Amino acid sequence: MATAPSVSYSMTIRLEVPASGASVSQLTTAVESSGGTVTGLDVTASGHEKLRIDVTIAATSTGHAEEIVEKLRGVEGVSLGKVSDRTFLMHLGGKIEMASKHPIRNRDDLSMIYTPGVARVCMAIAENPEDARRLTIKRNSVAVVTDGSAVLGLGNIGPKAALPVMEGKAALFKRFAGIDAWPLCLDTQDTDAIVEVVKAIAPGFAGINLEDISAPRCFEIEARLREALDIPVFHDDQHGTAIVVLAALTNALRVTGKAIENIRVVMSGAGAAGTAILKLLLAAGVKNAVVADIHGVVHAGRADLVDAPADSPLCWIGDHTNPENLTGTLKEAVRGADVFIGVSAPNVLDGDDIAAMADGAIVFALANPDPEVDPGVARQTAAVVATGRSDFPNQINNVLVFPGVFRGLLDAQSRAVNTEMMLAAAQALADVVTEDELNPNYIIPSVFNDKVAGAVAGAVREAAKSTEASATAV
Repeated sequence: MATAPSVSYSMTIRLEVPASGASVSQLTTAVESSGGTVTGLDVTASGHEKLRIDVTIAATSTGHAEEIVEKLRGVEGVSLGKVSDRTFLMHLGGKIEMASKHPIRNRDDLSMIYTPGVARVCMAIAENPEDARRLTIKRNSVAVVTDGSAVLGLGNIGPKAALPVMEGKAALFKRFAGIDAWPLCLDTQDTDAIVEVVKAIAPGFAGINLEDISAPRCFEIEARLREALDIPVFHDDQHGTAIVVLAALTNALRVTGKAIENIRVVMSGAGAAGTAILKLLLAAGVKNAVVADIHGVVHAGRADLVDAPADSPLCWIGDHTNPENLTGTLKEAVRGADVFIGVSAPNVLDGDDIAAMADGAIVFALANPDPEVDPGVARQTAAVVATGRSDFPNQINNVLVFPGVFRGLLDAQSRAVNTEMMLAAAQALADVVTEDELNPNYIIPSVFNDKVAGAVAGAVREAAKSTEASATAV
């Protein structure tokens, strides 16, 4: 699949060129002939003989950007100056900061914000620990916790390299839901140690967002923390993805006129995201789901499942899916299916596979950056196509839900996350897209739609109030 230039690989190059002649047009030609895009061209200084120009370009990769810079260096009469990577500049010094809500202008302010006045507040909380929510940042704070073992599509890169992602997550919490989130990157991948560390820091937070922790460890870590803590624990890679997928599927079924209980869903990927998506789809009414992993279709009699522990996630999938007891490969399973959902690996399907699906097929190819099937090819025969990418319609993006989910949880002072809350969040997200707006290329709202976070938060808040005491655990 050809990759288009992206702002993720955006560079600003400072150049000096002759003031006369065709130098400026030669710069544009050099970029475009190299496959890049000029996104900005600013004259920052001018003289009789020279112009100083900042050219901003978008490329497809770091290597491609370097090729474009060399091409510009070769333009006659051009002198190359500073080259700035705009993405790295945005991360310089970190992307978030702590700010005080009250100015400290004089001795009185200092005495109330800190010692000695703060002691009165400390003692009030000691007498009534529930007051911590009312009198501290706890009421509006979430810990974003990772061990760096499964970061985006980068894999096990460790806690330091994971920090830019966790900072970004914290920035999104603040931008979309007004939540103060704190990145906590743990220098251990030991399950017991992670559980103990999170339990130890939990008193300062009203919620825990687990992030980029590899399967199957993430399942145990989440389950143990939910059992131990009195605040909600949400693994966004699992449940955030599942909520957005269900919302998108709800609207895709509205487009195609199919009912959720009548469709056959085939999924590629049985890891953390795949398992969570499957569980939520089953809770929403899907009756016929088939899951395939690297070894083929998952079924109860598959050799590697026969001797597996009964409580393993893969055994659970084998016991709760595939009512027709299909065997074989993903390509065989997808024939005649109504829905394909991929959270696995690039290019596992082709156009012929999509054409072999049922009429009105729905394809969610969510592997990033390269989907399970080329979206352009899939669109030739599928009725609705979604990806995890921002350069195609219908982007499945977790930022659509995790800020609103936590806003609702914090507002309700919830102690847990349950299936009912997640179903409510998915329906609220789907309903943001009105009947007048709904079409095959718009089944899910933009992440910048100002109705999204409020709608999701409201639905979660009401579900938390009405169901938390008797809700189904996830």
